[in-house]
Amino acid sequence: MCFKAAPVCALPNGVRQYIPHPSSLISNMRFLSIFAVVVCLNACVNSTQKSANIASESVPATFVSQAKPLNLDPYWYQGKAELTAYDVQQERYGEIRKAEQVSIFVTEDFSKQKQVKLDNPASAGQDRLPVLKLNTVRHFRTGIYDYALMESVFVPADGGPTLKTTCTVQDWCGHVFMQTNFVDGGYRVRQFSYFETEGDSEAKIEGRHRLEDDLWVRLRFGPEHLLLGKLSMVPSSFYVRMRHKPFEAHPAELRLEKGPTESALVLQYSDIPRRLTIRFENTSPYRIIGWEELDGEKIMSKGTRKSVVVTDYWGKHGLEHDGWRDSLRLEY
Repeated sequence: MCFKAAPVCALPNGVRQYIPHPSSLISNMRFLSIFAVVVCLNACVNSTQKSANIASESVPATFVSQAKPLNLDPYWYQGKAELTAYDVQQERYGEIRKAEQVSIFVTEDFSKQKQVKLDNPASAGQDRLPVLKLNTVRHFRTGIYDYALMESVFVPADGGPTLKTTCTVQDWCGHVFMQTNFVDGGYRVRQFSYFETEGDSEAKIEGRHRLEDDLWVRLRFGPEHLLLGKLSMVPSSFYVRMRHKPFEAHPAELRLEKGPTESALVLQYSDIPRRLTIRFENTSPYRIIGWEELDGEKIMSKGTRKSVVVTDYWGKHGLEHDGWRDSLRLEY
């Protein structure tokens, strides 16, 4: 689905603001009536959490959507991606490095069964599931050599359980890859590392746990859809890899701090010295302004937005398209 291009206005710090069309949440009284009956028959399901599309999958309650059925802003269905560049302060080996990150948000059709992007969505039938995908790419240098980090997160557009995440960390020493897949109500975790103590491994995270990595995507659905309060959370893949920690859940608390034009999503762990704060705009599509992650009292990374471009970047891979990097103010 496409719609007429939105107007553009200039904001401070070089941000190109594409103003989306207003979102519209569709009220479905029949759905709510049916759900009310289901709640009465099944007391173990929290009445503030539901999703028509995943109710039959017997997923843990933590993964079920909030009461409002999701209807993504038409902004996400322009046939384009949102590219946001950030200046980043990145800690590595006890020192703060200058880094750069690009976050790419885009909708695409996903295979429920294979958990990969569909080649032919029109013929996929019930296997087709629209997702909002986030690709995060970060670069920085450590002396003579450099680091390249990338992560992909695939969250169903209906707000259901995150189906898949992948993370890779590359430097001149070697390469590490990690992938999680939502399987049978939990996450299967596979890791491939050049470190002897880690090596190649596979494990399963059972139970009602959430992924820190998908907060960035779920925030874009609207803060009213976030599950706040005390919860069990698996820390960021970047954190796990850079600190060589096991990929496992920890008790944490998630809260919103609202402001007049921007707000903050704050995640605080109780048994590890980690705190993440994500700042975002108060209006749809809830663009992310920046973040800060603390390891104890010290900064692990801090990002500040410098540019936003909405375009079909996959069609801009020729030499004549190099100038688009200037519009993102990329240096790396």
